[in-house]
Amino acid sequence: MLLVMAAAIPLILFAGWVVFLNARQARTDSRLAALETLNRVVGRLSSELGLQVEIAETLATSASLDAPDLDSFYIEALRIKQARPLWETIELVDPRGNQVLNLLRPIGADLGATADRENFERILTTRKAAIGGIGPIGPISGKRLVALRAPVERHGELKFVLTVALVPDAVSQILKGAGAPPGWVGVVVDAKGNIVARTIGEPFELGRPAGAAVRRAISEGSEGNYTGATPDGVRVDSIFKELPGTSGWSVHLGIPTDQLDAPVRRSAIVLASGGAVSLTLGMALVWFTARDISQRRLEQEAQAALALKASEERRRIMVDAADLGVFSLTVSTGEVIASGRALQMLQLSDEAGHEDLTLALDRVVDAIEPADRAAVRNALLHCRGDQAVTVDFRTASPQAHWLRVNGRCSHRPDTGGEVVVAVLVDIDDSKRAELDRQRLLRRLGKAEEDERKRLSRELHDQIGQTVTGLLLGLKNVEQAIAQLPGQEGQLDSLHALQALASDIGRDIHQIAADLRPTALDDLGLYKAVEAFCSEWSRRFGVSTDVQTLGRTGRLPPEVESAIYRAIQEALINVAKHAEARHVSVVLDRREEELRVIVEDDGEGFDSNRRASPDGGSQRLGLSFIEERMSLLGGTLAIETEPRHGTTLFMTVPVTNGSVSS
Repeated sequence: MLLVMAAAIPLILFAGWVVFLNARQARTDSRLAALETLNRVVGRLSSELGLQVEIAETLATSASLDAPDLDSFYIEALRIKQARPLWETIELVDPRGNQVLNLLRPIGADLGATADRENFERILTTRKAAIGGIGPIGPISGKRLVALRAPVERHGELKFVLTVALVPDAVSQILKGAGAPPGWVGVVVDAKGNIVARTIGEPFELGRPAGAAVRRAISEGSEGNYTGATPDGVRVDSIFKELPGTSGWSVHLGIPTDQLDAPVRRSAIVLASGGAVSLTLGMALVWFTARDISQRRLEQEAQAALALKASEERRRIMVDAADLGVFSLTVSTGEVIASGRALQMLQLSDEAGHEDLTLALDRVVDAIEPADRAAVRNALLHCRGDQAVTVDFRTASPQAHWLRVNGRCSHRPDTGGEVVVAVLVDIDDSKRAELDRQRLLRRLGKAEEDERKRLSRELHDQIGQTVTGLLLGLKNVEQAIAQLPGQEGQLDSLHALQALASDIGRDIHQIAADLRPTALDDLGLYKAVEAFCSEWSRRFGVSTDVQTLGRTGRLPPEVESAIYRAIQEALINVAKHAEARHVSVVLDRREEELRVIVEDDGEGFDSNRRASPDGGSQRLGLSFIEERMSLLGGTLAIETEPRHGTTLFMTVPVTNGSVSS
């Protein structure tokens, strides 16, 4: 059942993920296409209607209206109308709203008041051309027309209002020719929400109020999207945008919801079919795999029985070839069973025989250097459970030989207690090389500190004095220039040089202090650490406190230098990686050791990696501290967790003879 689930779950998740991506992409593509079409329609309508406004404004400036000469203007207007298929008629209205001229009637006929009084009143107020909404059926034209009005002004006085009545059918043709895909619904409505043009059923819809969703959308903003239904009940997802220069007209483009969701449904069917096939194949694969695993398991169990016997023989051969001594210790009885090579390495036998010998633990311990006997005995007798045992020791021969015990403790019910199984490894060459390496590193460390001290003194005494002399010379030059008239520019340059020289002096002093702080030589470790932490806190803006416990006497120079550099490296790591707000440093001098604790409340890190995100500089810093501690015979322990800070525990052994109080 678990194998079936493991095969099916990834397929189901993958199918759902692909369905989601396809649905989102299909909807996005459709909406982008609708937005492009909408912008194209808005651009064409704006361009066309703007052209009509310009022509109307030009006609309003006709010289025939200066007198006015209505007969001449009638002829001129009739000629222009014949060239404009979008124009149904041209009216001339006086400021009181009465028609003076209408191309649909001869001059002198009783024409009555103009329609669309709201748009007419706006012209009287703004004195600017404007396009009104679609009007009611006109008594003269017998049609619903769109009024485009332009003021006729002479010498700052409004003489007439020129009205051009546009045919809405032409607006519908522009809307249809904008390239919307089949089935999409395009609508142009005026500021009141009445339909001016429509791609479908326009003869029956022009002039009627649009749906509630359309009117609500135009009341909330100039552009956006909404969901509604067409008069014939088709559900559509619509976008709209206001038409500039039309007193609130807006263009709406609706995509049928079924058409928008069709790609999603198709992809879901295809993916469901593919998922079913994949699930069937996965189940078949699981069945064959399970049968194969079962057969292989039976074969492996048979082979394991044969290999176990052969491995025992190979183990003995490999142990002999690796030059290792093997022994086991029953903790409860102190009985040791050792191989011939182990006895030879302990110098309890002259030859490495193939037979194992049984002897007491005390006899084995007697073959060990007296200074190391207690460590070996405690490591072997006090291990419990599945604990590992590792201890280095020297033999008790006149020429001591370094050996290492590597073993593991386990509980054996047949022996009634703990049994330690271990090997002896000859580490004499590597151990002596390590001791030589530590002696060399101590000499190098001392040489490094001596060189730091020399460089610090040279920087402070020679280069520092030179910079001081430079500052004094610049001061004398400043006094000389100040006595000369018109030298303000030179004084500014001199002040800049003085500031630069002062910065150089301060940097030299800081470098000298970093190389070898004088407080470490003059006042000792504790005062030097306090001074460094105070300066570090000022430089990096991190709160720091230093506590000293126990005696505060001087320590050997190599101990003071190593501890100071370790604390310095730890705080540098905090500044680079921890992002801490507070750091605490504790120096605890005890009877036989010096303990140093550096704790911060920063980001912490994974103690199994010890590598910083920027490539491992934190690992180098900790390795530096570990090296310092090992040279002094000390230890470094780290407690850290991501986002919970880091604590370093450094311990250095000291004795009364190695410390001056």
